[in-house]
Amino acid sequence: MPVLDGVISAMIALNRADEQGLMAQLTGQLRSLIASGRLGKGRVLPSSRRLASDLGVSRNTVTYAFEQLAAEGYLEASHGRRPVVTVDGGEPGKGASAASARTAEPRLSPWASKLRQTDWPMSYQAPLKPLRPGHGDSREFPNEVWARCLRRGAVRAARRELGPINRPRLRESLAHYLATSRGVRATVDQILILPSAQAALTLIAAALISPSDEVWVEDPGYPGAAAAFRASGARVTGIRLDEQGMQRMPGLAAPTLIFMTPSHQHPTGRLMSLARRTEFLRSSKPGKTWIVEDDYDGEFHYDSRPVPALQGLDAHGRVFYVGTFSKAMTSDIRLGYLVVPPALVSTLEIAQRHIGLIASSHIQEALAEFIADGHFLAHLRRMRRLYHARRDHLAAGLERHLGEALSVEVPSGGIQLVARLKRGRADQAAVRRLVAAGVETRALSSLALGRPRDHGLLLGFAAWRESEISAAVRTMASCF
Repeated sequence: MPVLDGVISAMIALNRADEQGLMAQLTGQLRSLIASGRLGKGRVLPSSRRLASDLGVSRNTVTYAFEQLAAEGYLEASHGRRPVVTVDGGEPGKGASAASARTAEPRLSPWASKLRQTDWPMSYQAPLKPLRPGHGDSREFPNEVWARCLRRGAVRAARRELGPINRPRLRESLAHYLATSRGVRATVDQILILPSAQAALTLIAAALISPSDEVWVEDPGYPGAAAAFRASGARVTGIRLDEQGMQRMPGLAAPTLIFMTPSHQHPTGRLMSLARRTEFLRSSKPGKTWIVEDDYDGEFHYDSRPVPALQGLDAHGRVFYVGTFSKAMTSDIRLGYLVVPPALVSTLEIAQRHIGLIASSHIQEALAEFIADGHFLAHLRRMRRLYHARRDHLAAGLERHLGEALSVEVPSGGIQLVARLKRGRADQAAVRRLVAAGVETRALSSLALGRPRDHGLLLGFAAWRESEISAAVRTMASCF
């Protein structure tokens, strides 16, 4: 078959700024062209020298791509001969059954189908750009100190290779820290160390939820909670918010589980009052209705002392307390924790091992040292001051440049804020415009379980320096 070298090189577009690298891009694009049938079986490709010249890359880049595709069975390549496509892709009239099998929509569970209808996790996850919510500033993390703790933690973990999966030193450090900073009442054995806060929700759902059990979550709220409980077959009901956060629903039958963020509601930042917390505890029958308290950014309060955790008010062992280190330290650490009601400790420990939600032992040991030596509290104090200033800087910039379009709700803590649209409800269209311009945000309406009533933008401020925030606000103003 005659080869049209120029046509093939015209099908390929390489981006030198892409973190993926030229060789990976070339390999992936050639693979896609073959799989789609645009380069059919028997097609002769250009020589590595010719294709390298056409694309302006090194010959080694092309050679490695050809070798990789040959190893995967897409090409036949031999010394002194041009590569030949060896598989039948999606060409019309050729290999129709194979092509249809590749393009057929896979059968998914109801849970997975609903996941695909949401924007959780956010569809534009990498690379990180201003003003994506939910992130702290990893650039300000004391990496050299952490590296020393990691080295010592690895040695300590190796000496205790067969030790418990929830390391005693870290559990002890956490029990003391949570008691003094958040009012959490827990013995050491009630604390499980997990790869993330989301893992904690998955573990709770697996242990407590049966198909068709009723679960209440905040609406709007954290999408990961609804996803975790739906995966276990729960009927998830979104409960609307008022100025105190999640409302009580006395007319509804008591659910199996209630998920809430009472200290800093996600995404609105509202604080649940002591009276409302007490109402929820009184209406939750011990052993029948469980409450999951997610304190996802409880370390960051700026305008007043933090309100103690709901778990500390619970006298009957009904409340799970979920936390994470990804906001306070760096998202790369991949550690969360779960404080379990006493009656469920042994069950949850067994479930943790069966599901495999086990955190790295050497990172646990490193974190225990990081806390014990005072580095964690020192880092928190510094970041509170920094994030407080960034919150105020973003709020002031939005008011100055976008005051006619947005109404800013300044939270008393946390790492993100809500800016509501004053006119119209097209927050998702606004997000698409902003993302295209280089400013990442989340539409408030996308966090609703039912018909959205809240429309606005969820904007992160913690991960961005003031100069970056200013530039992002100017970009937003040009978009609006």
